[in-house]
Amino acid sequence: FSPVVFPLSCAVQNYSWGKVGLESEVARLLSSGDPLVQVQPDQPYAELWMGTHPRGDAIIRDNRIPQKTLGQWIADNPACLGAKVKDTFEGHLPFLFKVLSVNTALSVQAHPNKELAAKLHTQFPEHYPDANHKPEMAIALTPFEGLCGFRPVEEIVSFLQNVPELRVLIGEVAAEQLERSGSDDPRGVSAALRVCFTRLMKSEKKFFVDQLNMLVKRISQEVAEGKDTSGSNGDLLLRLHSQYPGDIGCFTIYFLNLVRLEPGEAMFLGANEPHAYLHGDCVECMACSDNTVRAGLTPKFIDVLTLCEMLNYTPAPSSSKIFPAVQSQLDPSVYLYDPPVPDFSIMRIEIPASIKLYLVSAIDSASILLVIQGTAVGTSTAAASEMSLCRGSVLFISANESISLHLSSPDGMLLFRACCLL
Repeated sequence: FSPVVFPLSCAVQNYSWGKVGLESEVARLLSSGDPLVQVQPDQPYAELWMGTHPRGDAIIRDNRIPQKTLGQWIADNPACLGAKVKDTFEGHLPFLFKVLSVNTALSVQAHPNKELAAKLHTQFPEHYPDANHKPEMAIALTPFEGLCGFRPVEEIVSFLQNVPELRVLIGEVAAEQLERSGSDDPRGVSAALRVCFTRLMKSEKKFFVDQLNMLVKRISQEVAEGKDTSGSNGDLLLRLHSQYPGDIGCFTIYFLNLVRLEPGEAMFLGANEPHAYLHGDCVECMACSDNTVRAGLTPKFIDVLTLCEMLNYTPAPSSSKIFPAVQSQLDPSVYLYDPPVPDFSIMRIEIPASIKLYLVSAIDSASILLVIQGTAVGTSTAAASEMSLCRGSVLFISANESISLHLSSPDGMLLFRACCLL
């Protein structure tokens, strides 16, 4: 093994929920980073996968390493991962790094823990293709909206009292149980919340479609009359219904927090955390897995029973779902997002215009570096030659290797670096 730094070509996933053409950050990064990429104006560009997952293994762009994917090269050179990462994750890159461009809502879902992931993979490998868990973090590149975690009970109770169609689906007994649950009994609150949400999600289809149509008709009339529909979360309900008419997932907005992120703000989604991405562009990092349990707002396979059984029914305000970045004391350009899982961490690197030479420091982990903004020439003793870096460039950096960036852009640079800080 010789330490190596090299550029990557990465896989694109053209899911229907993605932003179309150059409206998509994924497409803009692709076309900026590779002049040979022709963006199709009517095609969705949903996800850019930077990593070694079998469904989207990155391709190495280095004459020293012909015709190899990143996964193949790491398998042949596991020392590049760093000693701790190699031993802990059995010679595999433990994370998958992505860019997402979300135009329409992306499924009400949650990710299983390791035990449930292994069980689901064994029982239903066609629906759950990995035996690994999938904690993930999303960091906004543009204003970003998502649903995340259960709302405070008083907010859910308010909707139960303002949205009669929701109350009919849940039933009077379950609704009153949640209304009576006291804040001094967290287990009782969670139990009541579980009953209400499960009754909603397991509603018979004709029943919930009728109630949803009644609700949409009522809110549409109120909007036409100029009335305030915030008590029914009307704007979001109509938007989701236009995207997924007749879908039970439209009702989940009354249970789950609406979280709005500004660029640089993040959400961490641990095991069993209900969530859905609604709109915007983000970088995302996760354990190397594609295991998702879905129950609405999606044309894909849904598994309502598993989702309702696995969820974390702890209510919390939307503000608690924003994950903080910590500025490095050693390098003020680095902001670290370090979630409570071993598989990955993310660095946001903001290099100001006043700095013309910047060192991407060596760490004891393989990492993937993505350029979001700015231009530079990168040099490293581990690289074959100088590397011209611009918006959309992606680099693989072996453990314990550094890169010197000679900046040429007047506005500085914005980079994201995914790694594993054990």
